[in-house]
This record gives sequence, C-alpha cells and structure tokens, in this order.
Amino acid sequence: MKNVWAIFRRETLSFFVSPVAYFVITGYVLLAGYFFFMLLGRFNIVVARFSMMPNGGMPTPNLNQWVVEGYYHTLLVVLVFLIPMLTMRLIAEERRRGTFELLATSPLSVGEIVLGKFLGVAFVLFIMTAAVGLFPLVLCLFGNPELRPILSGLLGLLLFGLSFASIGMAVSSLTENQIVAAISSMVTLLLLYVIHSPVESLSGAAADILMYLSPVVQAHDLIKGVIGVKNVVYFLSLISVGLFFSQRALEAQRWR
Repeated sequence: MKNVWAIFRRETLSFFVSPVAYFVITGYVLLAGYFFFMLLGRFNIVVARFSMMPNGGMPTPNLNQWVVEGYYHTLLVVLVFLIPMLTMRLIAEERRRGTFELLATSPLSVGEIVLGKFLGVAFVLFIMTAAVGLFPLVLCLFGNPELRPILSGLLGLLLFGLSFASIGMAVSSLTENQIVAAISSMVTLLLLYVIHSPVESLSGAAADILMYLSPVVQAHDLIKGVIGVKNVVYFLSLISVGLFFSQRALEAQRWR
C-alpha cells in the first residue's frame, strides 16, 4: 500500500499542478449550477400553474422527480464528456514523456501503478461529486425534498464516474497521444451510455442483457433512491474490468 500511496500522491499533485483539474471541476460545477437552477425555475412555474388550477385529484408536483432526478441524469451526460479530459493523460502522457519506462523498470508492480493512478482520478471525481451535491442539498433549507434519493443519487453519480474513469484509463493505456486517448475514450463511453437504446426493438434475453449492461439504467435506480446490491455490484464490476484491461495493456508494454 505504501507504493500505491506514493503513486496516488504523485498523480493527485500532477492533476492540481496543471490547469486540467481546475478547468474540469469548474466547468462541471458551472454546468451543474446552470441545469439545477433551470430545472428549479421550471418546477416553480409548474407549481404556480398547478396552484391556479382546480384540484381534480391530480398529485402535487414532486420536487425530487422534477428537479433532483432530472439534475442527476443531466450530470451523467456531462460526465461522459468531461471524464475523458481527466483520463486522457493518465497513461498516455507518461508514455509520451518517456516516464512510463522509469515506472516500468522501478520496483513498483503494474497493479500498484494502475491502482495509484486510478485513486488519483477518483479523488478528483470525489471533489466534483461533493461540489455538485451542494445544489440539491440547498433544497433541504428552502423546501421539503426526500433526502434519501439525494444522497443515493450522489452515490450513483460517483460510481458512474468511477466506472467510466476506469474505462477511460484503459483506453489511455493503449496510446501515447492524449488527443487520441480523449476522443477514443469519449466514443467508447458514449457507446456504453447508449447501449440500452435498441431495447425497444428487442425482446427476451437480448433486451434484458442490454438493460443490465447499461450504466444509465443502473444509475437510474440509485437516483430514484433505490440502493440495490445489483447496482453496486454492476459498477464495481465495471471498475474492475477497466482496471484489469489497464493492467493487461501496461504489462504487455512493460515486457516489449
């Protein structure tokens, strides 16, 4: 663990020495604030119209459904485009600078290198999740939202981001060009994001498999406040797959 900690510290410092982390975190928070207040404004309009209508048994607009769920689902889309900016440099930059050879010939194992680098980007994602989590928590001061979906939705955002970061790191380990790594990661993550799209034209086992493989579907349950073992296991499995392929790619390069 000492070696992993050393790589983690090195990676975290490299994020915050360069402007990348600041741009990504700031952009994420600004977009989150824009979409949150846009959804909140729309909710206020709906509530105002509802109050002027005769109550015909229609349920009162729910704050969580109209604001929090839409907010989290929008942030999932934003993460698809921002995460490649974080992961593009994880391995590709090391290879471009020639510092990967130094790491490869050091006493560090490939598994320690991969885990340390992943924890570095995970730390940045944790900061991003905590920052955007302040917006829905403000609702608790001025409204009466359900707290459980807010917290479980933040967990879903974090797990979604971590799983996509592991996939992005695996893609980054295949090239030394950061632009290629970013574009390839973005395409891969977009395909994974929309993997459930053909479900409407399918049926049976094929539809069930695509639904299970979809990170959006798995995150949807968490956003609604349902923390299931199936959802957590899915994201942990996806993280493990990304780390496994990163390790295998680096091991293949280490022995060339």
